[in-house]
Amino acid sequence: MHGVRTCRVALRALARNKMRSFLTALGIIIGVGAVIAMVSIGEGAKRGIESRFAAMGTNLLFVSPGSQAARGVHGGWGSMQTLKEEDAEAIGQQCPAVMYVSPSVSARAQTVYGNKNWNTSISGTGERYPEVRNWDVEFGSYFDENQVKSAAKVCVLGADVKTNLFEDDDPVGKVLRIKKIPFKVLGVLKKRGESGGFGSRDDMIAIPYTTAMRRLQGIDYIQSVDVRAVSADQMPQAQAQIEELLRVRHRIAPGAEDDFTVRNMSEIAETAAEATQMMTVLLGSIAGISLLVGGIGIMNIML
Repeated sequence: MHGVRTCRVALRALARNKMRSFLTALGIIIGVGAVIAMVSIGEGAKRGIESRFAAMGTNLLFVSPGSQAARGVHGGWGSMQTLKEEDAEAIGQQCPAVMYVSPSVSARAQTVYGNKNWNTSISGTGERYPEVRNWDVEFGSYFDENQVKSAAKVCVLGADVKTNLFEDDDPVGKVLRIKKIPFKVLGVLKKRGESGGFGSRDDMIAIPYTTAMRRLQGIDYIQSVDVRAVSADQMPQAQAQIEELLRVRHRIAPGAEDDFTVRNMSEIAETAAEATQMMTVLLGSIAGISLLVGGIGIMNIML
């Protein structure tokens, strides 16, 4: 009986303060909705990241300039000049556990075709990029080894760039301009879609890395090397072989710090998942504050 009486008193208190009760209840509804929305966004981003890494495969490694020590990475990505194209060639030729190698030089640039223009990511890659990244050409073809060696002015479009510059037209054989330099379109990559908070993977143009180095950026070094190991089981051997080879090539003394970093896909996926989880918790906590405030308001009315 005591409990029933208490409920009646509480309901009468709510009825006497209709507007205050409505606003407080509205706060709770918004709070619950915000918590659900924020957690869903975080989980969606996490699944997007997982699917992105799964699509690229588990036997992928990345070599970047700069050392990774206990206190973080020394030197930002692309800011150091310790990797040369000869290093990438040596990795492909002298590391038995490595299947494919693709040097990388990237930038953003304005791309023009006719009266249309589009600012996009320019990815300078090797001819093995489709095999390394598990990314097939939908129609047309990718550039070959001879075109890489000659720094040819050719390109392969991501699906978003094709849509924005050519719409429904066939772009193969057409000529567009990147930084006012003419490039012949060889093909279009298959559409991959969004990448869990990192933008569209299809908003890019691939060109030979030698062309990116010499014609677009005027540099004599590469920014990173994408490596595909023979299998996921041979990832540790591939990483060890790459590290040993580069220490010899860069003449790094025993005990001295590396001037490069080798990371495998598992490490990168784990780091991305941890960051996404932290974001989910943070967003959920912020949204939960409004839920808590609304609950306190209802409690005060009922007392």
